Amino acid sequence: MSAVSRHLARRCAAQALYQWLVTRQSPADIEASFISDDEMEGCDVDYFRHLILNIPNYQSQIQEALAECVDRPVDQIDPVERAILLIGGYEILFRLDIPAGVAIDEAIQVAHTFGSDDSYRFINGVLDRLAGSQKH
Repeated sequence: MSAVSRHLARRCAAQALYQWLVTRQSPADIEASFISDDEMEGCDVDYFRHLILNIPNYQSQIQEALAECVDRPVDQIDPVERAILLIGGYEILFRLDIPAGVAIDEAIQVAHTFGSDDSYRFINGVLDRLAGSQKH
């Protein structure tokens, strides 16, 4: 799959995870509504599914790691930013096949699309600290 289709998967996953954080619908129900959407064209659907079905399972571990990198409780972070951080955090912590720099850059791009004006800076700082804490 191309980098563009992976990027689209992350963008769609950010939207789906935002919906999950706000509504607490099951990831499977959210997945079904996204898969039937035309906006999924060109998206790496397998990677989208991977993200939205795995991140909820690892949420507590990801948030625990993110908590070391932020100045407030993770559950007080805006849900849009939290969804993006969950994806970036998941990729840094559990997808060792994805370089941390790629995970951070992708999260910044998604933050430019969905976040507030300065959220990309916040996302960059948090994920950069997380990636730095993972080097042994």
